[in-house]
Amino acid sequence: MKVAVANDHRGIEAKEQIKVIVTELGNECIDYGTSIEGPVDYPDLAYAAASAVSKKEVDMAILICGTGIGMSIASNKVHGVRAALCYDELNARISRQHNNANVLCLSGDLIGSQALRKIVEVWLTTEFANGRHQRRVDKITAIEQGLDPKTVKSGSK
Repeated sequence: MKVAVANDHRGIEAKEQIKVIVTELGNECIDYGTSIEGPVDYPDLAYAAASAVSKKEVDMAILICGTGIGMSIASNKVHGVRAALCYDELNARISRQHNNANVLCLSGDLIGSQALRKIVEVWLTTEFANGRHQRRVDKITAIEQGLDPKTVKSGSK
């Protein structure tokens, strides 16, 4: 699996740790982030990595800024992206199982290295559950296309 990683200046240390985790799990890691400690604009980096997901150049992406909020907002504007801001393992698991999230957003300031490792491992190894959750993901896609989600019909309950 190809995993994009992107960060702003507040996520440099976390990004380096994540790159190790991604490769330890047998994945290819592509770095779209910065190594510059001075301020950079997170929307530029979020867009680069999220666009790679949207264009299927990578399978998933992990984005890091100070809180993760900015990266989440920016990346969710890219067509086909379902970004989830996660602060713990449960959020990471549910974002994959129920929402089929393809972008993980993390805080570089608020998550310690042990928790970071567990969140990333869980997120990368959890599969989408399909079933009733597919109908809901289809409705998210409908919203993205400017459609009323109530018009989406699916056989899954």
